[in-house]
Amino acid sequence: MTASDFQQQLRDAELRVTRPRLAVLEAVHAHPHADTESIITAARALLPEVSHQAVYDSLHTLTDAGLVRSIKPAGSVARYETRTGDNHHHVVCRTCGSIADVDCAVGHVPCLTASDSHGFEIDEAEVIYWGVCPDCS
Repeated sequence: MTASDFQQQLRDAELRVTRPRLAVLEAVHAHPHADTESIITAARALLPEVSHQAVYDSLHTLTDAGLVRSIKPAGSVARYETRTGDNHHHVVCRTCGSIADVDCAVGHVPCLTASDSHGFEIDEAEVIYWGVCPDCS
């Protein structure tokens, strides 16, 4: 994606285009499943003067707008990605903590059909597969 693509994403979400938001959006896109500290480092490579608070605020705003997704595997800090809106899942290495995307196992978002919804209107399911990655096995 280009800088103009990121600018358009912000505009489409009715957000002001700011340099910190652009740096954070580009950093998350370039480093899917990165934690906040890694995103701060990547954003500072693009915009050296960006503050910790500006990155935190941008992550919060971008997540609320649906441009960034926050995932929180058990025992891990929040991780961020720009792949949103498709209800994909994740596989996490128990040894090194690496994370990879996993599409729904069967058909079109089958995991949204719960055996008993208890009256809820389900719009998202979160599945995390745990195991050991090839580098650690």
